Amino acid sequence: MRRAFLPILIVLVGLGLVVTFFQGPIAMRVVSAALERNATVEPSTGRADGLHVVLCGAGGPLPDTVRSGPCVAIIAGEHLYLVDVGSGATRRLAQMSLQPGFVKGVFLTHFHSDHIDGLGELGTLRWVGGPNRLPLPVYGAEGVTEIVGGLNQAYRLDATYRTAHHGVEVAAPTGAGLRAMSFAEPPKGESTVVLEENGLRVTMFRVDHPPVSPAVGYRFDYGGRSVVVSGDTSKSENLERFAEGVDLLVHEALSPELMAVIGNGATNAGRDAMAKIAADVLTYHATPVEAAETAATVGAGHLLYYHVVPPMPIPGLASVFLKGVDAAYDGPVTLGKDGTEIGLPVGSDRIDVR
Repeated sequence: MRRAFLPILIVLVGLGLVVTFFQGPIAMRVVSAALERNATVEPSTGRADGLHVVLCGAGGPLPDTVRSGPCVAIIAGEHLYLVDVGSGATRRLAQMSLQPGFVKGVFLTHFHSDHIDGLGELGTLRWVGGPNRLPLPVYGAEGVTEIVGGLNQAYRLDATYRTAHHGVEVAAPTGAGLRAMSFAEPPKGESTVVLEENGLRVTMFRVDHPPVSPAVGYRFDYGGRSVVVSGDTSKSENLERFAEGVDLLVHEALSPELMAVIGNGATNAGRDAMAKIAADVLTYHATPVEAAETAATVGAGHLLYYHVVPPMPIPGLASVFLKGVDAAYDGPVTLGKDGTEIGLPVGSDRIDVR
């Protein structure tokens, strides 16, 4: 028996040595092919004409292994836009084969740090990641000019280095940085069309996130399909007005039960400031059940949770987060993570979840 086993062992060892010897070249070929594919694939590749939503950041300000800072990618036909750019979101884009060089514009909901702290990185990678000869348009309410101006100043020296190193053909000075597209925050009951091109209409409306002001959400309409992104808000009648009949409602949510655990732990550890923050955030965010109630009120075809707070690092916590949701809304619900994608093909009422 041992003698019969010996040739097999020799073969296995030999195969192991061969794999070890060639794994470097094989890995290099795999990486080369993947980079070539990812660098050339356009946002619409493999997607039917329509509206497609991809979560490039499904989390909030707290560290989360599966949810980066808030970022919603909107693919309308052939064109890619983002709503907010939180920490880590730009790198998530590239991992999902959505190259920053294709981003045509960013829509900011408000100016909390976790919604804008990836914007500078996006601006740089978008500039040198494609033939972009003009700065990246950044749409938002009053204050967006100040945000954009500050980031442009912060990245000014970096931009001059890149042009000097790579040349004007790769890093044209005219394409560096960001360009503010500022609009007045609409009064409650009113909305403002901030972009209308290539069959896409983007509408801004006010939401409830005091003391943060301005704070807005956006509605995207393309080819008879529609998406509403809430931004940060408590339960908002104004949002409900402009989300009426929407195919997909992308709504933030914060779990009071899970935040109470964080608050109690902070109190027991003598971290009074952290405990106060854990209590304060409850006043200007919607609960999962409230977001579900909104989805039911507006007749949304699907509810997608993003800006999921707090992180849920162990199994079982998702059921706590979603407790009571099915009683408030009888439609389909997705608890978003980075990479969650929902497609709304033109000429159909389908809602496709990846």
